[in-house]
Amino acid sequence: MCGIVAGLFQRPVDPAVLERSLDTLIHRGPDERGHWLSDDRSWALGHTRLSIIGLDNGLQPMAAADGAVQMVVNGELYGYRAIRDRLRQAGSVFATDSDSEIALHLYMEKGVGAAQELRGEFAVVIADRRNNVMIGIRDRFGIKPLFYAVHEGNVVFASEIKALLALGVPARWDREATLQEAFLFRPHERTLFDGIHTVPPGHYVIARKGEVRTYCYWDMDFPTQSALAADTRSDEDIVAGFREVLHDAVRERLVADVEVASYLSGGIDSCAVLGLAQEGLERPIRAFTLTFDDALYDESALAKKQAAHVGANYHPVPVTPDALAHEYSDAVWHAETMFVNGHGVAKYMLSRAVRDAGIKVVFTGEGADEMLGGYPPFRRDVLLYNTEGQDPQTVARLLDELRESNESSRGLLTTDREAPAELNSVIRRLGWAPSWVETFSHVGIHTTALYRPEFKAGLEAMDPYEATLARLPIDQRVIGRDPLNQALYLWARIQMPNFILTFLSDRMEMAHSVEGRVPFLDHKVAEYCAGIPVHMKVKGMREKHVLREAARDVIIDEVYNREKHPFMTPPAKDDDDDAMFELIGDTLGSDALDEQPVFDPTAVRALYAFMPECSPQEQLAYDAMFHRVLSTTFMHQRFGMTG
Repeated sequence: MCGIVAGLFQRPVDPAVLERSLDTLIHRGPDERGHWLSDDRSWALGHTRLSIIGLDNGLQPMAAADGAVQMVVNGELYGYRAIRDRLRQAGSVFATDSDSEIALHLYMEKGVGAAQELRGEFAVVIADRRNNVMIGIRDRFGIKPLFYAVHEGNVVFASEIKALLALGVPARWDREATLQEAFLFRPHERTLFDGIHTVPPGHYVIARKGEVRTYCYWDMDFPTQSALAADTRSDEDIVAGFREVLHDAVRERLVADVEVASYLSGGIDSCAVLGLAQEGLERPIRAFTLTFDDALYDESALAKKQAAHVGANYHPVPVTPDALAHEYSDAVWHAETMFVNGHGVAKYMLSRAVRDAGIKVVFTGEGADEMLGGYPPFRRDVLLYNTEGQDPQTVARLLDELRESNESSRGLLTTDREAPAELNSVIRRLGWAPSWVETFSHVGIHTTALYRPEFKAGLEAMDPYEATLARLPIDQRVIGRDPLNQALYLWARIQMPNFILTFLSDRMEMAHSVEGRVPFLDHKVAEYCAGIPVHMKVKGMREKHVLREAARDVIIDEVYNREKHPFMTPPAKDDDDDAMFELIGDTLGSDALDEQPVFDPTAVRALYAFMPECSPQEQLAYDAMFHRVLSTTFMHQRFGMTG
């Protein structure tokens, strides 16, 4: 994994500016750095390298034989050896042992069609002076970040926003995107920074003369309900097929010239990945687990037992409120977005512990919930909207069980309230409102009620849902699909790239030069998951049913039978010894809260004073609110943002 900087400039760029931009990405690639400038200095590429494959000869940028095409790559490209062999037979001459170089030769052979050939987690920028264009390509799910901006006629790209700011792009709050953020329904190409965009997952962009155009090369493709009904495969065949594609994805991600370790929780996702990975190795995998003092959030006992079951080495990483508070601001700086919990900070600490242990590469379990309906709102959707043949009393009982069994996330991921009027556009477009959208709508209403009136000025009539849905191919990809698959599609295109793959994945891992490998987001796994019947994803109250059966032999019974519990850190407690509670209180009482332009300081302080009177469920929901305020305040400070 690496850091990328690139630009197509109207006037010659100062090499020192390019180097300052690369300085902000040194955590993404501490092993090597390089840059290329055209003779007139109007084209630029820069790269910081974390060496994983081809340790001694993978310096970038890479160039075609005549120098007319230059390229930088961030990420891992799986199956590269077979592709490299084919390209060599066709006449390509490789200069390195790095997997990244196949992208250059594929582009020379197929142009932007090369994106279809790439498998893995990647972001690519190509300077093609033959066609006078600069091209950015992002992987299918947005695992690897790639941002761009058009500023003063210049088009600039980077792996992180801070690198664009170092190139002169101003740091301003995007008021519309910030309002959408409140509802956790921000379009996948917008950021909280005005004028700074992401290359959407599964897309490429072409920049020319200060203009950027976006094109889709891949998207999630769920079958229609009629096509699902025509599926004649047995459950056993579906399980066997899933095991095959997942095992292949894990096996490909074991390829590295350095040690591969694993993150491990008590959930089935990371346990299954660890079990399948350990099967392919003679040495024990080092497995790293976050631990908490609060038993409701601590999964260390399960993780330790799972590690012993497969023969892995268990390494606990304790997280305390003191540590969370101490690392919070730095984690926000790396994430470049708002938080709703301390879990991003905990992942930041986990990655540092892995780095300090001498590890560069880890397996992670993200993506299984998105592919197989793991979160509580997805199970609620199946109970409420896939009710054919179900007994209403049984459905009501299971809904009660779902609510009672998710104490740690109740009020944040689940709701008992009716859908508000704000969801009318969603219901109009889809015919219903997915449970996760409904839950987060209440969060959005409460959050925007705390926004400064002047920050919301002119946005009163804005519909955050329509603005996002209008950017998605709803008629082609959503309508006519099973309700669960509709909910999964929207989550995968909004929640996953904007939030889960940001402050719970790449940004927290690469903050400490650690590469996360995500087998559940291998596109072959995702395509297989899209086509399986709903009952193999959620069966009654049993989420990720096909994964449980496919991984049965490599996981312990407790994990096999355990319900999904979202990864979260314990909420701040009204206690003199709780450093997170103290950090929130100190920040809310500081001038920094008054200086940020988003939240109304008077309203926020009033809510904080009201907290002791709230129920535990309300306090959990409000804890998420205070994380938003806290992270917003730190963003405004650390990036020198303007309103």
